[in-house]
Amino acid sequence: MLSGWGRWPVVPGHELLSEDLAAVTAGATLTRGLGRSYGDASLPAAAGARVAGSRLANRVIGFDPDTGILRAEAGLALHDVNRTFLPRGWFVPVTPGTSFVTLGGAVASDVHGKNHHSAGTFGRHVRRLRLRVGTGAIVEASPEVEPDLFDATVGGMGLTGHVLDLDVTLRRVPSPWITGETEYVPDLEVLIEKLLEAGRTWPYTLGWMDALGAGGRGRGVIYRGRWADAAEAGGRALTWPREISFPMAAPYWAMSPFGLRWFNELVLLRYGRGVKRALMHPQTFFYPLDTLLDWNKAYGKRGFTQYQCVLPHRSGLPVYRKVFQTIAARGGAPYVVVIKDFGEEGPGRLSFPCPGITFSIDMPVDGGRTQGVVDAVNDIVAAEGGRVYLSKDAFTRAEHYRAMDPRVDGFNAIRRRWDPDGRIRSALSVRLLGDAA
Repeated sequence: MLSGWGRWPVVPGHELLSEDLAAVTAGATLTRGLGRSYGDASLPAAAGARVAGSRLANRVIGFDPDTGILRAEAGLALHDVNRTFLPRGWFVPVTPGTSFVTLGGAVASDVHGKNHHSAGTFGRHVRRLRLRVGTGAIVEASPEVEPDLFDATVGGMGLTGHVLDLDVTLRRVPSPWITGETEYVPDLEVLIEKLLEAGRTWPYTLGWMDALGAGGRGRGVIYRGRWADAAEAGGRALTWPREISFPMAAPYWAMSPFGLRWFNELVLLRYGRGVKRALMHPQTFFYPLDTLLDWNKAYGKRGFTQYQCVLPHRSGLPVYRKVFQTIAARGGAPYVVVIKDFGEEGPGRLSFPCPGITFSIDMPVDGGRTQGVVDAVNDIVAAEGGRVYLSKDAFTRAEHYRAMDPRVDGFNAIRRRWDPDGRIRSALSVRLLGDAA
């Protein structure tokens, strides 16, 4: 059985693992990395479909210390890139909130991070791809060679071909430490204001919001960060924290709105009022949950979904509040809410980010209620000209997605040029893009 990180849905399937990714992808309908997409993006379109697993194909092929260009197999995880290259003064140019993502997965999702407003998505830093397309041929693509295929693959959810290896430019950093600030904010209006203000001078920004307590005002914490210079780091050696495993799937009652209200109170108590500045470990700043392996088990056997949307800046505070009012009215429980400021849209044909404010909202799966919550919020997002993040999605309907993203037909046209028989597909592409199961 296979599932995504949200542990819902769970479908019959088996992934074939090999160090020889070129061989194992022959005849496969999809490539799966570490399975960290939350919904059904890395799940087979039909029971019995052959899924290639890339995580054993994780070798560094070459690195140019003059340009920072890393050539590596698609199964290499950001976790290992950082541990190998940060001591040498290099870091991935863009990272999501977990380092347990393969390079191939980072391309397929065109991942974004706390620095989208300053650095764009991961795909902006990719220089070359080598992939097996639906016809079986192995081709190279770049912004100069087969640019349509390249742009469709970046953010294309693995549906244009099996990425085998790639070139990406790492970022040179002055030290392995982060100079960070945190600031308490009393409500959503101030949170958005401070987030946009911070983005003008800080390369990394993020907002955390308490959507359960304080009458739904949206109080929270703003995070700001940049790489510490050598003097600030003071030669302090960096050691990575020990990782521990979450032992078992928690019972349903363990993650309740009541318990999460108290958890949020503790988070706010930890940061207190005013601005706090500190030298921060990169694991703490970028990947606070990575030290707790399998933390998704905390949501229990029924699993959870992370609904992530982006709303244009013109939508404004009333629409942002309407999203959370709608979730509450439908009986949803937004346990964790993260907010980021997006910059310009990238060239990826289905890449998620575009200028606006993005909300990432963790909610436990609660039978048919969750579908109703997502439907209602998608009505708002579609009407506002926003879109949802396919790497996190499990519940969006095809009609909603097409209303949000007019790029679908153009994307499918590029796919069919390289895969006329529709061999590469996933449960997500069947649900949203019209592929056959």
